Amino acid sequence: MPTLPHILPTEKGRPDLEIINFAHPLTRVNLEEVARLAGHKVERVIEVPSQIDPQKPLEPQIEAWLEGLGFTAQEWQTRPLLVNLPSLSYSAAVLLAQLHGRTGYFPAILRLRQVRDSLPVRFEVAEILNLQAIRERARRRR
Repeated sequence: MPTLPHILPTEKGRPDLEIINFAHPLTRVNLEEVARLAGHKVERVIEVPSQIDPQKPLEPQIEAWLEGLGFTAQEWQTRPLLVNLPSLSYSAAVLLAQLHGRTGYFPAILRLRQVRDSLPVRFEVAEILNLQAIRERARRRR
């Protein structure tokens, strides 16, 4: 079971997760998969539309997404967040830089994959990637 950074216990002793979703909507089954993989209940999903205007600078657009959430500096550093990244690679890169700056660590993210031979096409949660732990392992290779 992955260790997720900065997950605080609830009154019941188990932390609940909040997913910030910058991609396609997650299904009930996806949320059950997340809860199983993380070992924590998903308290809520915050949907953030992630369309960008390619004619405008990217960073202010990503910053506006995050500002629109209304989190305080303390909330950014203490909320039990899991992120479903946007599919557009450069949006995801800028988003990760912004999140790291606000939280002080890289967030855990979802990796979805297409269910083989599914009609209609369906996606399942493949894994939860703890980016901070990945970064720390990579630093040992310097």
